[in-house]
Amino acid sequence: MLSDSLLDLLKRVDTPTVCNAIEVAQGKRGFDDFTRGTMQCSAPGQAMVGYARTARIQAVNPPSEPADVIKARRMAYYKYMSQGPRPGIAVVQDMDVPNAIGAYWGEVNTNIHKAFGLAGALTDGVMRDLGDLPDGFPVVAGSIGPSHGFVHVIDYDQPVTVMGMHVAPGALVHADRHGAVVIPDDVIPVLEAAIAQLFNSEKVVFDAVKGKRIDFAGFEAAWAAFEASRT
Repeated sequence: MLSDSLLDLLKRVDTPTVCNAIEVAQGKRGFDDFTRGTMQCSAPGQAMVGYARTARIQAVNPPSEPADVIKARRMAYYKYMSQGPRPGIAVVQDMDVPNAIGAYWGEVNTNIHKAFGLAGALTDGVMRDLGDLPDGFPVVAGSIGPSHGFVHVIDYDQPVTVMGMHVAPGALVHADRHGAVVIPDDVIPVLEAAIAQLFNSEKVVFDAVKGKRIDFAGFEAAWAAFEASRT
């Protein structure tokens, strides 16, 4: 489980920082469990972090199953989202991508999921009602659109793929306006220290160049110190 200090830190840093810190913790480059492509964010200044509560939806075509089956699955989905470890994030794959049209994440569903204690939603599908979404519940989505179509839940508590990122139920996810990343379990205990190390390394360069003019010799010295600090 996340410590209080790590949770507070992850709420304050952006997703690129988390990606970089994972590589610091692993001691190498090449980590690739993050989203691809440009995503839309309902609250650009906010980051969310939590354990994934997963589901899949469709909206282009109406469901073919009986109405009582669809209703029962919908309510089972909501019960699932109301449970589980916190902090939590709803991670929902839209099976209509790249032709998704159904905005599952609007004013109604965001308020419901926030009331369940979830920290936000991540989807490759559609969001809407941008002026009416609740504060403190960011949505990072694949697109923005006006209609919900025939949106319905297909299944839940199964592995999903969102913008190229594979997410298992319970995986720790960090997301913001840049996209999202799955934090490996073995990195969690050392992630706070890795973020501190990353900040200290970057400070070497920033102290030398931010708001200043620098010649190449000065840059070369700063870069050598930067490389030494991160190895």
